[in-house]
Amino acid sequence: MHLGLEIIVLWREKTSRQRTGITLKIAGNNRLVPVQRVTDEDVQVLASVLSSAVFVTGLDLRYNMLTDAGVKHMATFLQENSTLRYLNLMFNDIGASGAELIAGALHSNGTLLHLRMTGNKIGNKGGLHFASMLQVNCTLEKLDLGDCDLGTQCLIAIAAVLTKNKAIKAINLNRPLLYSQEEETTVRVALTLKINSSLVELHLCKHEIKSFGIERLCEALYENCSLRYLDLSCNKITRDDVKFLGELLKQNQTLEILDLNSNRIEDDGAFYLSEALTLYNRTLKALSVVSNNISGKGLVALSESMKINMELSYIYIWGNNFDEAACMAFSALIQAGRLKPNCTDVEPYEVDGHVYLAELSHGLKKHYYWTPSYGEVENTAANSSLAIAAVSENL
Repeated sequence: MHLGLEIIVLWREKTSRQRTGITLKIAGNNRLVPVQRVTDEDVQVLASVLSSAVFVTGLDLRYNMLTDAGVKHMATFLQENSTLRYLNLMFNDIGASGAELIAGALHSNGTLLHLRMTGNKIGNKGGLHFASMLQVNCTLEKLDLGDCDLGTQCLIAIAAVLTKNKAIKAINLNRPLLYSQEEETTVRVALTLKINSSLVELHLCKHEIKSFGIERLCEALYENCSLRYLDLSCNKITRDDVKFLGELLKQNQTLEILDLNSNRIEDDGAFYLSEALTLYNRTLKALSVVSNNISGKGLVALSESMKINMELSYIYIWGNNFDEAACMAFSALIQAGRLKPNCTDVEPYEVDGHVYLAELSHGLKKHYYWTPSYGEVENTAANSSLAIAAVSENL
């Protein structure tokens, strides 16, 4: 059956049994069931069918074959539609021209709340169109431009717009293409955080952030009272740089999630964090230090902070250098009930009287690039950020 006809059949089934808002999921990466990927021609049929389907409030088209030609139909649909709240176009084949069409449609669209463009190579030019759109659109709350090959000019433009845009609550700017080591984009984002009072969630993964950048970000966050989720994973943050984060955590009363996954904070960095969490901070709920070259001493220090700090409930430590002391420390936390098994990414087991830790598929956002083919998609153990910061849902 042609995909367009399949969509019409599905639409009729939904119409006959459900009038409340639904998300129509037509993902092209189902591993268990062979699927026909959506093409540009199919999108034209889909847009026509959904034009009268007022109960469809979400559309998931991830991992399909949609190009700039098909985006033209989607842009027209967005201009005319008044019910769609969520649109996922991640990992299609959309370029700068398609980005211009989508961004142009959002100049007049007043209903879409969440847009995912993840993995589409829209580049610096395409990103600038979204920056221009954010100057006008006052409805969009969540925007994901991660892995889109954004450039320095685009990031600076987005940072400038966010000083005035009060609607955006969550933005993902992961993995831009930066050719300078001077951290201009990080400095601009820091200046934005000093002014912006609406941003709740910020993802800056793979931004080449180093000592100068992390210091500027921390300085800005002393003045920011809205940010709850800060993602600094996969950067170049070292043990000395964590001093700035430690000092920030001693005073910050807003941050709830801090993701330092895949940096190099080592034991000294873990000590800075544990000191702040033990003696001062009582607002941070989740901390990820996965793959940070931390040895047993640093891990034990973090475990000790959890005995005193009852607010810190989620901690992720896999990929570090476990010794027996670290294994026993986290095993004791879990057995005592202080650390719940679904709030960490390790599980203790014993062999010949010695305690070891095994990895669990838990984390802040394990299902960012993919969703399981069966079981619970929004599993709180695998996506704990959903349980902590509601704005991160679907982002």
